[in-house]
Amino acid sequence: MIGLFLGEQKLPLEILKSLKKKKIKYFIIDLSKNNKFKKNKNSYSINIGKFGKILELIKSKKCKSVLFAGNIVKPRITKLKLDLKGIYYIPRIIKASKLGDAAILRELIKILSENKIKVIKLNTFNPELTLSKGCYTKLKPSIIDKLTIKKGIEILNRSNSLNHIQAIVINNQKIVSFEKRKGTRDMLKSIKNNNLQNKLLIKMPKSKQDLRVDLPTIGLDTLIDCKKANIKGIVVKAGQNIFLDKSKGLQFANKNNIFVIAK
Repeated sequence: MIGLFLGEQKLPLEILKSLKKKKIKYFIIDLSKNNKFKKNKNSYSINIGKFGKILELIKSKKCKSVLFAGNIVKPRITKLKLDLKGIYYIPRIIKASKLGDAAILRELIKILSENKIKVIKLNTFNPELTLSKGCYTKLKPSIIDKLTIKKGIEILNRSNSLNHIQAIVINNQKIVSFEKRKGTRDMLKSIKNNNLQNKLLIKMPKSKQDLRVDLPTIGLDTLIDCKKANIKGIVVKAGQNIFLDKSKGLQFANKNNIFVIAK
């Protein structure tokens, strides 16, 4: 039995599809904005502030492992309805929230660990959603692109491992834009009128980032946004980035002369 903390976007649906195919028993703690999994008989909608209720549910299912997937919206602490366990743990969550979004998830992992519940990597049941090292498109990065990629990865790794930045746009070794709290799509929209010709999107985990709950994700929508922003290539981390709609995404990339590589 696996427990699933599920949020927004397509990834949770891919995980559910895989679990059903493999006949693995699961239950859902629905953390999506509008309880999108409410029609699933194995789904439970529980306020994240009710730690006691969440822990009781996990233990009642005799569950030893859980998985986090999808965009889990940062809770507004002042509006959380707390139970006794919630009151006990909430100071730690508040403290973590001051360090960044990833710090909140890291603290939740610690709390679960203290209660003998293991958090496993979110691609455990879907390894096919990641890429091995290599270039996946007809267009290959140039020598200048390779130098730019190296510089971009260095910049990402120097940024805070606990904040929301997982992507940058870089052109000829100079930063064009950093991902902000609203995400990659918002960043790409903000530069769509930029006329630079060698812009690359680098989206990958930073050093010291917790890979169990926070793997950067791209998909067909990302490729479409890149086309609008005149992005020449996308760089991800081998085995650590989720690539949704992979086949359609790569077809789109080839049709529109965008390279996709995994480092």
